[in-house]
Amino acid sequence: PTPGVPRTADGKPDLSAPALRTADGKPDFSGMWGWVNVGPPCGAHCNDLQISREFLNIAYSLKGGPPYQPWTAELVQKRKADLAKDDPNVRCMPRGAPRIWTDDYYKRIFQVEGRLVILTERNMQYRQIFMDGRPLPPDPNPTWNGYSTARWEGDTLVVETSGFRDDLWLDSDGNPLTSAAKMTERIRRPNYGTLEVEITIDDPKAYTAPWTVRITQPLILDSELIDYYCLENEKDFVHMVGKGATPPKEQ
Repeated sequence: PTPGVPRTADGKPDLSAPALRTADGKPDFSGMWGWVNVGPPCGAHCNDLQISREFLNIAYSLKGGPPYQPWTAELVQKRKADLAKDDPNVRCMPRGAPRIWTDDYYKRIFQVEGRLVILTERNMQYRQIFMDGRPLPPDPNPTWNGYSTARWEGDTLVVETSGFRDDLWLDSDGNPLTSAAKMTERIRRPNYGTLEVEITIDDPKAYTAPWTVRITQPLILDSELIDYYCLENEKDFVHMVGKGATPPKEQ
């Protein structure tokens, strides 16, 4: 059981209770966090899977969609037509920092002195955000998660990330993230049971202007992360051939 859960008068978890705070008075983001399910109907995209709309399209709530560069709009349409067969996710590669928030696996956050650490069930991955005042490096080694530093603005943790690889997908629709991108996250915990994450993508190589989405994460009680490794007993790759192609026959 999750320790220290606030309770209502009838003994039920009080998820609307005030957020936990650290010894220095800042909001404590520690805990197990999930996602808001898309709910039925979501069609052939997900069938009976429990996933978020942002997992399918991180910008689904953005009126008019992301402000694509011409080449980006063409690329996204091609990726959709190919049924996302080249998505690193379906190849069991890391999903990258933005997709950790839209992932269909639980994540656990540990907030310790000078650092926020995010563990995710998928492929037993992690992300670390430095909160010790260091600046972003001028020329970071490109990685799936990039390099993240953070500062407090009141009760909001403002995270800035750069140093991404040049071939990342933001979602299963294929919205891209390039090495020119800078991502700003504004993380809040308005109450005990809710995490709010505002994500701004500033990627002039792929988009004509910065754009922002907001994601809600519900607290998950009385649960723990379990091991999941995508490549274990993997049998899907051979069938990921894109629209119009014929998959091989079963052996």
